[in-house]
Amino acid sequence: MSKILELNSQSEWSNTEKTIFKFFGIYFFLQVLPLDLRFFKHIFSTNWLQIQYRDIFYLSRYSPTFTGDDSFFNWLVIILLAAIGTFIWDKIYTKETNYDQLYYWLRVLVRYRLAIGVIAYGFLKFFPIQAPFPSLSNLNTNYGDFTAWKLFSLGLGVVPSYQSFLGLVEIVAGLLLLNRNTATIATLIILPFTGNVAISNIAYEGGEYVYAFYLVALALYLFAFDAIRLFNLLSLEKPTAPNRFQPIFNGKWKQYRIVLKTVFILFFVVFYGFKTYAGYKNNGYHFPKAEGIENIIGLYNVSEFRWNNQTIPYSKTDPIRWQNVVFEKWNTLSIKSNKPVIIEHLPSEELYKADSNRIYEFAGSQGRHYYSYDFDSTKSALSLKNRNKNHASDKLSLSFKRLNDSTIVLSGLSAGKDSVYAVLNKINKKYLTIEAKKSGRRNALKL
Repeated sequence: MSKILELNSQSEWSNTEKTIFKFFGIYFFLQVLPLDLRFFKHIFSTNWLQIQYRDIFYLSRYSPTFTGDDSFFNWLVIILLAAIGTFIWDKIYTKETNYDQLYYWLRVLVRYRLAIGVIAYGFLKFFPIQAPFPSLSNLNTNYGDFTAWKLFSLGLGVVPSYQSFLGLVEIVAGLLLLNRNTATIATLIILPFTGNVAISNIAYEGGEYVYAFYLVALALYLFAFDAIRLFNLLSLEKPTAPNRFQPIFNGKWKQYRIVLKTVFILFFVVFYGFKTYAGYKNNGYHFPKAEGIENIIGLYNVSEFRWNNQTIPYSKTDPIRWQNVVFEKWNTLSIKSNKPVIIEHLPSEELYKADSNRIYEFAGSQGRHYYSYDFDSTKSALSLKNRNKNHASDKLSLSFKRLNDSTIVLSGLSAGKDSVYAVLNKINKKYLTIEAKKSGRRNALKL
């Protein structure tokens, strides 16, 4: 029968077990603890008096890097360092070591590091801002004009309740990690869940598969603690005694443990959850904050178009002719045309503050050019600048004239001094995904 062991007691370890532990102990110690300057640079650059959920998120997503990019090469470096450390430990450090104690504390570090990682992403999904509902421009972009990654994100964004459920799963798994008795249950949730995230990132050309596999590796290390017992019980159907290891803290250590755990929960769960909710109520972090022109949101057909005073009839193949225009709630205007788009990618989850960096709405798509605009209501002047950095020179200076509630006339010059004139007619278009949500799944739907 398994024993209840105090923290300073130890069981018998074979030489092979000791060597394996030394290697993985050093490896996961280097993977978990922030030892590079990038982490501390973020710590010291954070305004702790006005900390936001993005600051906590970036702390939670830390993993050691040696090349500047998050790649498996960093893992190889740590494997090499762990192998060197194991050799030195075997040959030079010969003092008696309590391996049970080291193993316990290493599992504590890994548990809490993994908890931070899954909880951080969990709240971004629970308050569905990681994959926002598609913008009006996205809803008017052809399916084939999206990359695989963007389709995956949009597919998740149209079902916010499902996204919230996924976030709840991650949060629950993270909370289960905070108790050693439920840590294995947590890993049984995290391994298939985060493993699927990692594979999905590869299949859909996402950029965070390395970090997802990083979390999977941490979960595997924790799962290994009970893996043999679970195999004997579930696969071999043999009687299996549970591990009854129970650390006994004496004196002030007991108080320190309670205080540290309480601070952890208050900061990474309660405070971060509250801040993420506030970000959700403030429209998330993907779309610009600057407001657009009042009462202009919608899809507009370009009924008349002139370029250098020459009328160009409607065409889906002409690279100059505008087909339709979308005005978003924020200060983005998108134009559909056959003008080529050099696609801009968003390889990882980034929580940008500045509107100029919030490129989600057009990242991973073509078929439309997206412009941020400044509107001078006193002069009825509209200044457009292409938001795609690959088309930074694409600018327009236009006069804005609203003939009625559904007709707008734009005229002016491009950056190349070409004259442009366009008549926009608003289309009262209904969208299936929005109308279905209004009517409910049991009611009839008519567009």
